[in-house]
Amino acid sequence: MTDQHAGLSGEPGDLTPQLIETSTWTDQQVAAAGIPMVDVPIVSVGGGLGSLALVDYLRIAGVPVHDIAVLSPNKRPSETYEFLANNSQIPRHERLRSDSGSVMDNIWGFPSYALREAWNEKGLKNKLFPVWQVTTEPILAEYYTPKSGQVYESVDRETARIGWTQMLKAGQVRMVRRRSGGGFLTILTPPPGTTQTRRVAYRSRFVHLSLGYPGVRFLDDLRSYRERSGDHRRVVNSYEPHPHVYEELARRPCTVLVRGSGIVASRVLQRLLDDNEAGRTQTTVVHLFRNYVSGPQGDSVTFRRPGTGGFAYQAFNYPKAAWGGQFRNQLLELEGDARSDFIDTTGGTNTAPRKDWRDQLGRAAAIGTYQQRVGQVSSVEPTDDGFRVRTEVQDNAGASFSIDADFIIDATGLEASIRSNRVLADLVDVTGAHTNPKGRLETLPTFEVVGTRSEPGRLYASGSSTLGSTYAPVDSFLGLQYSAQQIAFDLGAIGAVPKLGPLRSFKEWTRWMKNRPPS
Repeated sequence: MTDQHAGLSGEPGDLTPQLIETSTWTDQQVAAAGIPMVDVPIVSVGGGLGSLALVDYLRIAGVPVHDIAVLSPNKRPSETYEFLANNSQIPRHERLRSDSGSVMDNIWGFPSYALREAWNEKGLKNKLFPVWQVTTEPILAEYYTPKSGQVYESVDRETARIGWTQMLKAGQVRMVRRRSGGGFLTILTPPPGTTQTRRVAYRSRFVHLSLGYPGVRFLDDLRSYRERSGDHRRVVNSYEPHPHVYEELARRPCTVLVRGSGIVASRVLQRLLDDNEAGRTQTTVVHLFRNYVSGPQGDSVTFRRPGTGGFAYQAFNYPKAAWGGQFRNQLLELEGDARSDFIDTTGGTNTAPRKDWRDQLGRAAAIGTYQQRVGQVSSVEPTDDGFRVRTEVQDNAGASFSIDADFIIDATGLEASIRSNRVLADLVDVTGAHTNPKGRLETLPTFEVVGTRSEPGRLYASGSSTLGSTYAPVDSFLGLQYSAQQIAFDLGAIGAVPKLGPLRSFKEWTRWMKNRPPS
């Protein structure tokens, strides 16, 4: 006998064709499908650092634990970030590309990462160095950046303090729909065996989406090669696990071709050259540029960043004025393609101007272990003996040359298209969310997603899926905190959550210092 509440999968409490095709659901439709509903005022989908930024602010403002549900397959907010950082050669002892005040576990920015590092270091010199660096940056010293391990440890401390595990509901979110009568229904697929039904619906007035990047991105020629050959061993992405590459390099001399010229390519190059200089490997690194930066970028002396040797240099992924200064204000005044172009101009592909790394490239170039080539790739194929990968390239003068490599590392970035994320694609196709000129979610300055309002409810988004709207550095630590603050301000303005005033803010900061839960 067939279960009357069985959906597409044949399991009880699953989605039905009617639900999938409908943009606004009634409670009766969901109940008829046998999907249980859980009531909670605020739902945050993702469970990463973007969710943490918002939940942390709300908890400090006075929102109780039972009014928030965080839907995520991850146990820790920094889990995915740490996974990607480790793969891109930023282990816990290495430093991230973030500044001292962008503290993910502390909405006040004090004490900063630099002060914390100074406090925990041993020896007077080690204690003074981060303080000296952060007070003299960038004139007498390079910008201070925190060690990744410090960030993860502080995030874990804060999640424990605010009751993260009590708010966390494990599973994968399938979709978000408007609810007839207002608010939203968010469909969660819990881990098998943990619930009696395949799906659970979270009925809320407010939804926040911070889903990060949907996956790794390959250059077209490398993706085509992997699909044709099935070779995922010799052609890898810097963000996917690839320890076998470094293990093989330690066994024998090899040639590695690196593609990309941003911060991730910098980290991969440093790892390869560090191993060479330590005597662990004898690797020849060939760096292929599609666009070679030979001089400063920008239209005027007041709107320019340095560039040389193939790289555009910028301390952070955007100028500091993009976070809260004149560039942010300018972006708010722009619309459409003009806004998109301004984001490209201030951001784009760039890397940090670290002197030690630039000196390392110079040393390796002098002895031939680091070589630069420039051109457009015409094909990627296995070599005749089948042991290496041959990249055919045409340079700017029209001449052709080939590069035979034991490994190719694609360090061009992550997949950013919201079409690659099932939840976001569904939000656009069915729920009616608008997209901006970059193809991401169009958001208001409050980070509410345009086209999704379901009075009296609202749907917000933060992170990479919103790039191209009213804020540029959306996927940075400070950008996630800025968006969380704007969302909290909007919720406070409509009376949905308490406003965080100066007296409560100071009180909560003292509780943070003592590692006590929000009051």
